[in-house]
Amino acid sequence: MKRLIAGVVLGVGLTAMAHGAGDPAAGEQNAAVCAACHGEGGGKPIMAVYPKLSGIGEKYLYRQLVDIKTGDRPIAEMTGLLDNMSDQDLWDLAAYYNEQDMVVAQADPELVERGQALYRGGNMATGVASCAGCHSPNGSGNEPAGYPALGGQNAAYVEKQLKAYRDGERAAGANAAIMMDVASRLNDAEIKALANYVSGLN
Repeated sequence: MKRLIAGVVLGVGLTAMAHGAGDPAAGEQNAAVCAACHGEGGGKPIMAVYPKLSGIGEKYLYRQLVDIKTGDRPIAEMTGLLDNMSDQDLWDLAAYYNEQDMVVAQADPELVERGQALYRGGNMATGVASCAGCHSPNGSGNEPAGYPALGGQNAAYVEKQLKAYRDGERAAGANAAIMMDVASRLNDAEIKALANYVSGLN
């Protein structure tokens, strides 16, 4: 009997962990305003420098929403949009977008080989770590650690963010120090190749 109870408790705990803290149905109700920039379901932003939100990870997206709301990660286009949302509202939004399918882009064939080499193996000569170590070989991320899925993300957005990390413009967040260190070792050509590669990764 004790084993049965333990199994039920463990099963319920794992289910809760798998689904996170947000309610996707509730999140959908608050997502209408987001669609104006990020597209329906967060998969087709109106501008390439805006991120796709679909399937990038509930924990990661929640953290970003909190940082944006508090002003730790200033984004002019989002000023005031989250002010009236509760912490649970932010979890719900993150859960909703995490359940949406990522729309994968077509990578530039001329940059794929260099981007793949950097993503999978890093650059030992300059101390660049492999992106796959945190974001997974297929770009699906690491949800428990809060590392986002990168596969399919807009290349222009990834390029912009890597440069922001490199230049110290994006310094907020739990994993910012890691990304700032990695990006500081990348030149413009490497950033462009990496951004292009992940845009077609799935």
